[in-house]
Amino acid sequence: MPSKVSCLYVLTVVCWASALWYLSISRPTSSYVSQLSVPARKTAKAHKSNATTTFGNIRTRPLNPHAFDFIINEPKKCETNVPFLVILITTTHKEFDARQAIRETWGDESTFIDLRIITLFLLGRSTDAVLNQMVEQESEIFHDIVVEDFIDSYHNLTLKTLMGMRWVATFCNQAKYVMKTDSDIFVNMDNLVHKLLKPATKPRRRYFTGYVINGGPIRDMRSKWYMPRDLYPESKYPPFCSGTGYVFSADVAELIYKTSLHTRLLHLEDVYVGVCLRKLAIHPYQNSGFNHWKMAYSLCRYRRVITVHQISPEEMHRIWNDMTSKKHLKC
Repeated sequence: MPSKVSCLYVLTVVCWASALWYLSISRPTSSYVSQLSVPARKTAKAHKSNATTTFGNIRTRPLNPHAFDFIINEPKKCETNVPFLVILITTTHKEFDARQAIRETWGDESTFIDLRIITLFLLGRSTDAVLNQMVEQESEIFHDIVVEDFIDSYHNLTLKTLMGMRWVATFCNQAKYVMKTDSDIFVNMDNLVHKLLKPATKPRRRYFTGYVINGGPIRDMRSKWYMPRDLYPESKYPPFCSGTGYVFSADVAELIYKTSLHTRLLHLEDVYVGVCLRKLAIHPYQNSGFNHWKMAYSLCRYRRVITVHQISPEEMHRIWNDMTSKKHLKC
C-alpha cells in the first residue's frame, strides 16, 4: 500500500499541474511590483512559527528594518541535530519541478550518512492566491520551505537572500557552513563537502567563497543588471561572488544580516552582499569550481566543478544519475 507521504506527493503534483494549466489559460502572468523601498502590508496570517529576533548590539535606528513576518517557517529544523551545512535555494512559486528535482538529487538531505545537511527553499509572497496555497500544501509535505511577507519578484531577490541570512542567524546559528544558490544550479556535493569544506578540519570563521567578480555598474537602462547612478554612484563594485552559488561560514550570515539593516538596499543581490562584505572587511575568496554559466555535460568535466548554471529539472536527474552510477569510472 502506498505510504501517506507518497499519496500526498502524487496529489500535490496533480494539483500543481492543474493549477498551472488553469493559470496559463485564464490569467496573464502576474506583474510583480518591487518592494525594496516600500514594506509589504502584513495582511497574511503566519502559517507556522512567526518568531522574530532583535539583535542586541544594533543600537541605532535601522535604515532597512527588514520588517517582514514569516508566512511559512521551519524554526525547529536545527533543534535536534546541528547541521554541518545549510543550503539556501532561491526559487519562485511556479518552479515546483525544479524544487522536486533538487530534493531527489543533490539536495537530498540524506545524501551523507555521517553529516547533517539541511536544504531550504526561499520564497516571497505571490500576488496569486492559488500559487500561495499550492506552496503551503507543498510545505506541509516536505517541510523545507521558508516564506516571508514581501512580494516575490526578481527585484526583491535581495530581500529573499537576506531572509535566508536572517533564518540562519535566528534558528540555526550553530551550523558550520551555509551555501546560497538558485533552483537552476547543479551542485557537485562531493566536491562541495569533501574537497572545499572538509568536515574533518576545524570550521573556518569570517569565510566567504565563490566565483568572484570584479566589475562596475551597468548604466544602460535596457540591461537586466541596470544600476541607476543615484542608487549606486561609485564607478566600481566591491568584489562580490556570483549569486548563482557561494559558500560562507555560518557566522557570516548574522554579520551580513546585521550589516544590511544599516546599508541601503540594492536590487542586485550578489552586488549587495559584496557591499555588506566590504563593510565587514571580509574579502571573498576566488574558487574556480563555481561556474556561473551553462556548461555542456561531460562526466569528467562535471566531476571537477562545484556548481553549474542553467540546468533544467530533467537535466538535473540525468546528470545526477550518471554521476552516481559511474563513480567507479576513472577520468
